[in-house]
Amino acid sequence: MAEMIRSAAVLQVRDVVEAAAFYQEKLGFTTAGMWGESPCFSIVGRGTVTLFLDQAREDGPIPLNQYWAAYIYVDDVDAYLEELKSRDVEIVRGPENMDHGCREIDVKDLDGHIIAFGQDLTPGPVGPGL
Repeated sequence: MAEMIRSAAVLQVRDVVEAAAFYQEKLGFTTAGMWGESPCFSIVGRGTVTLFLDQAREDGPIPLNQYWAAYIYVDDVDAYLEELKSRDVEIVRGPENMDHGCREIDVKDLDGHIIAFGQDLTPGPVGPGL
């Protein structure tokens, strides 16, 4: 049986270069690469977290997510919040302790995607959220 080892949220963006710069400069990710004409696809990451930034192929609004486009676990949400505040990132919500045992903040990226950063206050033996 194959074991799942990693996942990546795919975020549709209007401009890959601008989006990658936002994730790098504002959220502290690194850009692992950019591909295609103009370019049209990028991978950004921080620690073991990977996000794919995919250029919108048609004009019009970026698809609306239910609320979160991605949920990313961090080891210290309050420390990360201070990092984001120093970079003038728009904080949509939090920090807030939730009934499901996480302390969370939500931020908004250039394309309006809400990204949650949560700290599991009582992580299980295999890691946060499990």
